[in-house]
Amino acid sequence: MSLSGLGRILAGTLVSSCLAFTHPAFADARQWAKGHILVKPKPGIEDRAFASTLAQAGAGSMHKLRAMNVHKVSVPPHAEQAMVEALSHNPHIEFAELDELVAHEATTANDTYYGNAWHLQTMNAPQAWDQSLGDGVVVAVLDTGVDPDHPDLAGQLVPGWNVYGNNADSSDVYGHGTKVAGVVAALSNNGTGVTSLAWNAKVMPVRISQDNGWAYISTIANGITWAADHGADVANISYYISDSSTAQNAASYMRSKGGVVVSSAGNNGNSLSAPDTDAILTVGATDSGDSKTSWSSYGVSVDVTAPGAGIWTTKDGGSYGGVSGTSFSSPATAAVVALVMSANPSLTPAQIDSVITGSSVDLGSPGRDSYFGHGRIDAAAAVAAAAGTGPAPDPDPQPEPDTQAPGVNITSPGGGTVSGNVTVSASASDDTGVTSVKFYINGALVRSDSLAPYSWSWDTTGTDNGTVQVLARAYDAAGNEGTSQTVTVTVSNPTAVEDTTPPTVSILNPNATTVSGTVQISISASDNVAVASVSCYIDNRLKSSAPGDTLDCNWNTRKLSGFHTIMAVAEDTSGNTASTSVQVEVVKSGGNSSGGGSKGKGKKK
Repeated sequence: MSLSGLGRILAGTLVSSCLAFTHPAFADARQWAKGHILVKPKPGIEDRAFASTLAQAGAGSMHKLRAMNVHKVSVPPHAEQAMVEALSHNPHIEFAELDELVAHEATTANDTYYGNAWHLQTMNAPQAWDQSLGDGVVVAVLDTGVDPDHPDLAGQLVPGWNVYGNNADSSDVYGHGTKVAGVVAALSNNGTGVTSLAWNAKVMPVRISQDNGWAYISTIANGITWAADHGADVANISYYISDSSTAQNAASYMRSKGGVVVSSAGNNGNSLSAPDTDAILTVGATDSGDSKTSWSSYGVSVDVTAPGAGIWTTKDGGSYGGVSGTSFSSPATAAVVALVMSANPSLTPAQIDSVITGSSVDLGSPGRDSYFGHGRIDAAAAVAAAAGTGPAPDPDPQPEPDTQAPGVNITSPGGGTVSGNVTVSASASDDTGVTSVKFYINGALVRSDSLAPYSWSWDTTGTDNGTVQVLARAYDAAGNEGTSQTVTVTVSNPTAVEDTTPPTVSILNPNATTVSGTVQISISASDNVAVASVSCYIDNRLKSSAPGDTLDCNWNTRKLSGFHTIMAVAEDTSGNTASTSVQVEVVKSGGNSSGGGSKGKGKKK
């Protein structure tokens, strides 16, 4: 069976001879979270500008994912696809994508007992164990949880986390994670159970799935960053995630901390359209004849393959069984990464990638191909290369130093007059790859962008009007610097005119010199721009205040007598003020008054 249209799958699961797997009811339709999408603003976009962009599109930010500038953005229900399309073309947005729900493939019943552990022999694991058993390495298993009481796993676990439920209960809710964990680091050489690839590595269980085994990309991304922040060296995700920009961002975060992320290619048996990503090792599946399995997906995003058919491992509840799927070729590869890390802890993620791919057994067409990637994993060759006891994966161990600077050109703006928000873009290329492009305004560094297309949004209102020079510099991994042409523009934004004109204010009532009882005071103001507030004072004591240009309030004079001063004060939006006042005499009366009588004369100031 396949997930038509989904294209992201967690590889096959174990099925015992007496239990058939039931696929989720929605497995044949593409699924995503309703009411929100995932959005990352361009580098340099201020929070205010990002919020404004979302608001103009009819969306609103909910919160950022862990350790990334990727936001869950609220959108109207059923508008998720349209909003992704709209925001993807906005110059302020680096990417927008659906928060897709990913799941594993349905697996056919497997009645064959794979007790001979053929995959260990094929991968030359026994020879690798002579040099490394994975000591000191923690492999995070991002999955449905892990059975903490399984006899082959109980002593192999370090504290994990339930990202889906936001609690410490990382026990298995579906059975899949326990099978994956057993491939990595089940207790071995103990006379019982199964044999894993990385005996002495530890497993960090990180639950990212719902109860049915499916998981959202946002939850997976949060699981990766959580694992990276809590000591994981390797993260295995038996879901196809390599086409998600959000997942790639999370994987890049883990690599920045020295970790490696491994994921499944999936079980659709179809060609994957996603390009290759350096952030994730994507793994397809082979069988005992070193052929690609019929169900293993393939394409340019597949880096390597590993055994994934008829793998004997641990099951939830303390038992064992045979499993098939790229769900298990992925942890087999993650386990070899653990052996490599243990053999040489000084290796960088990029060097580990080189060791894994360079030591793989080339299958299919010579060189890298879409069916096997760089080849099938060889544990012994990888460990030997990492430890320096075998041939280096790089045929040129001392390559010529990179002295070629990147080429870079500013593509926008092209000159002329600019105002408001302006998108500054540059194109850059290099023989080994561009690591970053930095933008300068009048010689001052203002922004840096590490992902193509290289651009940022320049708010020119923060720059003085006049002639401005824009320049970009590109850098490669060797530190070579390339400099663009200088683009001269004229910044011309409207100059704000200072408002120095005060408002005018009038007391409309009382309009008589004598008052009694309850007096209604009415004040009105006007301004050349806008009135901010109006206040009323009685004998220099604040009586009432209100925003806007009018004020009405009541003054109880029943216990008063004699002369009193009513003053009105108006303030405009620039802080200019004006006032006026009237003097009235309070006389005794039996009723209310809005001002009247003839006793005394009011004096208007």
